[in-house]
Order: sequence, then C-alpha cells, then structure tokens
Amino acid sequence: MAKRGKNYLKALEKVDEQKIYSAREAIELIKDISYANFDETVEVVVKLGIDPKYADQMVRGSVVLPHGLGKKVRVALFAKGAKATEDKEAGADYVGDDDLVEKVESGWTDFDKAVATPDMMRAVGKLGKILGPRGLMPTPKVGTVTNEVAEVVKNLKSGMLEYRSDKAGLIHAPIGKKSFAIEQLVDNFHTLLDAVLKAKPSTSKGRYLLGIFISSTMSPGLQVERQRVA
Repeated sequence: MAKRGKNYLKALEKVDEQKIYSAREAIELIKDISYANFDETVEVVVKLGIDPKYADQMVRGSVVLPHGLGKKVRVALFAKGAKATEDKEAGADYVGDDDLVEKVESGWTDFDKAVATPDMMRAVGKLGKILGPRGLMPTPKVGTVTNEVAEVVKNLKSGMLEYRSDKAGLIHAPIGKKSFAIEQLVDNFHTLLDAVLKAKPSTSKGRYLLGIFISSTMSPGLQVERQRVA
C-alpha cells in the first residue's frame, strides 16, 4: 500500500469511511478537507453491474455538463469545404482534411478532442493506432462523427464529456473543478449520473448501479448514495 502524506491522513480523519454520503454532503466535505495548492479536479467513479467481457455490455456515451469542466478544450476537426468553414466559425482550434491527417500521422496530437465528418472517416480511420490509445478517435457512438459540426464543437468547447466503462466495469469521469460552486458540482454530478443510467445496456441483468464514489485529485474517496437506482 502506498504511503500517504500527513495532509492526506489529516483529511482522512474527517471522513467517515462507513458512511454513504449524499452528493451534496460529499462535495461539501471534499471542499472542506482540500489541502492542495492548485485547483483540483473533482472526479466521479461509477461501479456498474455489467460484464466487461462482452462488447454489448460496454457503457459509452457523451453528455453536456451544464456548468462545463473548468478547462480549455482544444478541438481538431477533420472536414472539407463548407463544413470546415462552419466549424472554424464555431470555434474549432485546428481544421483540415488530408493535410491534418498527415500532420497527425507524423506524430502531432496537440488537441483534446477530435471531430470528423462522415466523408473524412476513410482517411481518419488510418489514425486509429495513434488516436485510439489516447481516447481521441472520433466515433458516432459519442457524436463526434457527424455533419452537425458546429453544434458538436460548441458542445465540446462548453463541457461535453465523453465517458466509457473500463475493463473492470468502472466509469471514471471529471465533473468540474474544486473552485466550482457546490450547486454547480451537484448539477454536473446528477447530469452525468442520469446519462449513465440511460445508457444501461439491454443485455445487462440484475443491479446496474453498484456504487458511486466522489473525490478530488488529492482527497480520499467518499462513497455516495445511489440517487437513482436503475
């Protein structure tokens, strides 16, 4: 077990590890016990009753958080012609077609999200080995392969969150910064949770939502009550 610092142990003293907190209580406590000298990210872990061995039980989607994520999002768009112009006007940071594909092939990945129009996916598909491991590959499942480029770019810039379950059946997702108001973090939490509940695979049997935990970058994790049981 990793050795914990004095500040972490002091924060842990204020946490009742047997208690299941409401989302508001957990967020209030996280803000109270914070000791880091930077604006920590507040994170949620959702444990799901799915079998990760089966592709049809993977939970994946996107949701626009009402108060954003508190960070600048750099968006790259793969598009041609009018769609490229449309996306530039919507605020994309990098726009191109085959030239942008070649740039990424050379090793450049200085962006946080990628969007592609359907007609570009034949070329963008070649970038799977580069973009896939970084979570940057555009996909229709989360709405980043689309002709509605202006709307998607605006959503990404304002706080659209992509989430997916991992091999352990867990979803790890940020819901904002510690400096956010409590109400903002609570709103973002419920928006994410509602999206995950709606994304329940039809093949998943039994209890779907097994546990929820909230923490900040440096804080202990707090178990949160299952507000909406599927």
